Amino acid sequence: MKIYQQQFELKEKPRGFHLVTPEIVRAMPQIAEIKTGMCQIFIQHTSASLTINENADPTVRMDFETYFNKAVPENDPDFLHNDEGPDDMPAHLKAAMLGSSVMIPVRNGRLALGTWQGVYLCEHRDYGGKRKIVVTVWGE
Repeated sequence: MKIYQQQFELKEKPRGFHLVTPEIVRAMPQIAEIKTGMCQIFIQHTSASLTINENADPTVRMDFETYFNKAVPENDPDFLHNDEGPDDMPAHLKAAMLGSSVMIPVRNGRLALGTWQGVYLCEHRDYGGKRKIVVTVWGE
């Protein structure tokens, strides 16, 4: 079995949901060496998250942002943690709801995503900065 791991940074992105599948594939070219395996993508932050969803229609990503802003609004008077501003605690909650990693099968040297699937960076902060990602790929 082969195991590869790469840590890299995604450039700073504005608040919202961003397709990052091509950036992940570029950062981990060893995926091409795996015929059958798995790929784990992990974000090393508590105020951003990862998910897999629609990769074609950008309105889906805008609707994700709308939904999560309604579900976890800023300036909730019950939130105690607001050290970094009104988007601080909502960002942590949104990240907890979506999660810090995704797992994708690898088949014939490619991520085995469905036709309309892509990996999103879910940036929950107004100014989140660069985001560190660890990609681990293993298989035969």
